[in-house]
Amino acid sequence: MSIGARNVHVMCAGAGEDVVFLHGWGSSASAFLFVAGRLADKFRVTLIDFAGFGGSDPPEYPYGVSDYAADVLSVMGILGICRAHFVGHSFGGRVCLELAAKHPDAVRSISLVDSAGLKPRRGPRYYVKISLHKFLKKLGFKGLAGSADYRALSFDMQNTFKKVVNYDQTPLLCHILCPTAIFWGRDDRVTPMYMARKFKKGIADSALFMLKGGHFAFAEDGATFYAVLRAFLSGQEGR
Repeated sequence: MSIGARNVHVMCAGAGEDVVFLHGWGSSASAFLFVAGRLADKFRVTLIDFAGFGGSDPPEYPYGVSDYAADVLSVMGILGICRAHFVGHSFGGRVCLELAAKHPDAVRSISLVDSAGLKPRRGPRYYVKISLHKFLKKLGFKGLAGSADYRALSFDMQNTFKKVVNYDQTPLLCHILCPTAIFWGRDDRVTPMYMARKFKKGIADSALFMLKGGHFAFAEDGATFYAVLRAFLSGQEGR
């Protein structure tokens, strides 16, 4: 599938109300294949590789979350999807939040799976490291190096990463009015449990479901995730 001059990799199956799966940073749509394939007996499932991941071309400029949301809306337009249930893991949850708050007419429900989007709590060591980095830059040095994963990214994707992680979506929560399921791994250290509680408190029509495992608990505790997600989606049909 093409959006402008870019190729976007999309997988579709089944028939019925639309469910769109949005993967996490550094992953691809294939992460959700195990659950999407089973839901295809009742729903039309669509799995999208975000720009720069999986089989999709990289963005033509540094993207923000709103740009990724716009790509999802473009895919929906091409496929004739007017409204959908969205399931997003980690970074994909960020895009779910953006769509639900700013494009509510396109959203039936969202399922946040160990979602990013909230400003993390930082300890003193973090701020010391940031201060040292800025000091070295002022002296004309390169500053402290980022992680190996960050250094491996292209220039545009490095700047995309910075735009994404520095975007605090907390102000959007009160504008999300659609039914929301929040799935969280009990041992998640990437997006810790306090974030799940903040999502639950900030989104009016939301329910929290705990899974066994960490940041990828949806795969570690896949049977529970599938069963609860299917029940949640079935309960929203026709809304």
